[in-house]
Amino acid sequence: MFGIIITIVAFLAGFLVVFGANLVVGDLFMQERERMRKRLEAQAIERNRERARSAISHRGLSQLAAEAFEETADKTSWYDRLNEMIVQSGVNCTVRKLLTLSGACAVFFGLIGGLLLRSVIIGLPIGLIASAVPIMYIRFRRGQRLEQLRSQLPDSLELMSRTLRAGETMAQALLAVATEFKAPIALEFGYCYEQQNLGLSLDVALRDLAKRTGLLEIQIFVLGLLVHRKSGGNLTELLDNLSSIVRERFKIRGKIRAMTAEGRFQAGALLVLPLVAFAGLVLVNRPYALKLLDHPTLIAVSVISMLFGAFWVRKIVNFDF
Repeated sequence: MFGIIITIVAFLAGFLVVFGANLVVGDLFMQERERMRKRLEAQAIERNRERARSAISHRGLSQLAAEAFEETADKTSWYDRLNEMIVQSGVNCTVRKLLTLSGACAVFFGLIGGLLLRSVIIGLPIGLIASAVPIMYIRFRRGQRLEQLRSQLPDSLELMSRTLRAGETMAQALLAVATEFKAPIALEFGYCYEQQNLGLSLDVALRDLAKRTGLLEIQIFVLGLLVHRKSGGNLTELLDNLSSIVRERFKIRGKIRAMTAEGRFQAGALLVLPLVAFAGLVLVNRPYALKLLDHPTLIAVSVISMLFGAFWVRKIVNFDF
């Protein structure tokens, strides 16, 4: 009996020691993580400030103002559209680097596919598909970042409204968003604040914010502020109403994604099904399955048809409102 008690006490003592050590290590880890987060935020704010200074020193206030007042529809060049997509994605890249990486992927995977399958007709579509992968990645990151901006915007507008009710200026409201929120909206509003702080007018900085993000909700926000600056009115009420509108649009977008989830799942299943069927045939009857490689034209037509179908389904389940 005494031995059982000693065993239980030893087990409890060991458990408490391990539990206490875990708490201490977890607390140290959380403190280090918080310090790392603050350091990264400070570095991001400093990069924002340097970015604003660099833009103004290299292009000048007049050129930045002219660019901010340009219409977005005037940008018809593919180079400008690609550069705009990179900026909106938040990826540290340039158009030249992206095109170089795209070309390298096309050459590498095209040569590998052509040499393995011993067919130039198959190597060319493989290279074309591989060349689109870096651009599709940038597009994917852009969509993710815009979705984050869209989700952060209602709370940001409410914070700006409360800041203005406290008697602060619009510049201080922008600074409050840059200080209290996380990236990406903190970086964008912080950059807008730095532009104004370095000499740009608020109208120009806001227009550049709308162009730089490319988000419809932020364009509505900027348009409302510009109209208010000319016609007057209750700015805090305007921001509250804009916050409600943006939040409702976000809810509607979520409902649309839920209603089209089945269509997107079916499209993914139809795209994956031929590959799974071919892999199954290779496992069951390899010589019969490899006969397909003797018809590269059929493979190329099948791949093009699948890509066209994926594009068509995407157009059906994704729409703007």
